[in-house]
Amino acid sequence: MLVRLLYASRAVDPSADVIEDILSQSRQFNPTSGITGILVYGGGIFLQAIEGGRAAVNELYGHIVRDPRHRDVVLLHYHEISERRFGGWTMGQVNVARINPSILLKYSERAELDPYSVSGKVSEALIEELLATASIIGRT
Repeated sequence: MLVRLLYASRAVDPSADVIEDILSQSRQFNPTSGITGILVYGGGIFLQAIEGGRAAVNELYGHIVRDPRHRDVVLLHYHEISERRFGGWTMGQVNVARINPSILLKYSERAELDPYSVSGKVSEALIEELLATASIIGRT
C-alpha cells in the first residue's frame, strides 16, 4: 500500500551545507527504501512530502522526528494514494527564494513559506503548484 506523508519542521541550522546534507542523505537512502518525494525549504522552514510503502514512510518519519537537524516537526497530512506523484524524484527540491513570490502568496497571508499557519491540504496544494510550474529541481 502506498501512502503520502506531508510534514513541516524548522531547521536547527538553516545553512546551505545542512540542507545539502539532508538532500544527499535522502537521495542515498530513499531508493533502497522505495521512498520518493520533495523538500521545499525557505526561511529556516522545511515542508516535505514523502511517499512510498506505509512501513517505509512511517519509519522515515520517525527518523525525521528524532533527527537533531529538525525541530518543531509537525505532521500536516497523511493518506493512502493509488499512485506516486513524485516518482521521478528520490528527493526533489525547491528553494522558495528562487520562485515567484506570488505562488506563495496564493496559498498564505504573506509571500513566505509558513506551513504552520495553513492546513495540510493547503500545503499539499502549494506543492502541486510547484510541481505544475516546474519549480522542483533534482529529478533523478
